[in-house]
Amino acid sequence: MKKTLVLGASDNPARYSFRAVHQLKQHGHEVVPVGIRKGQVAGLPIHTDRPTETGIDTVTLYVGPQNQPAWYDYILDLQPKRIIFNPGTENPELERLAQQRGIRTEEACTLVMLSVGNY
Repeated sequence: MKKTLVLGASDNPARYSFRAVHQLKQHGHEVVPVGIRKGQVAGLPIHTDRPTETGIDTVTLYVGPQNQPAWYDYILDLQPKRIIFNPGTENPELERLAQQRGIRTEEACTLVMLSVGNY
């Protein structure tokens, strides 16, 4: 299973990040939800700080490109194996920075990947 940090996590059931945390957990992945507002999703606390995590396989983004620069160092310092840019989060600058550090990037939908079994 892939330890996944969901950046942009929300306790709002209408948000895709809410659904992603639930689906990742249902598929057996360890999930670290990080967002801007405290709350809980799928029984997990939403971190509003930048938790120091090790062993992150995937960072899946639910933060628009205009708000990502404040997160660049945090994301890259986690040294994930890959970053998933969900629809609306595509960012060529962050993709380039990640690839320079040997981090794989994918423009894809986490929910679709989980549903078709290629997460």
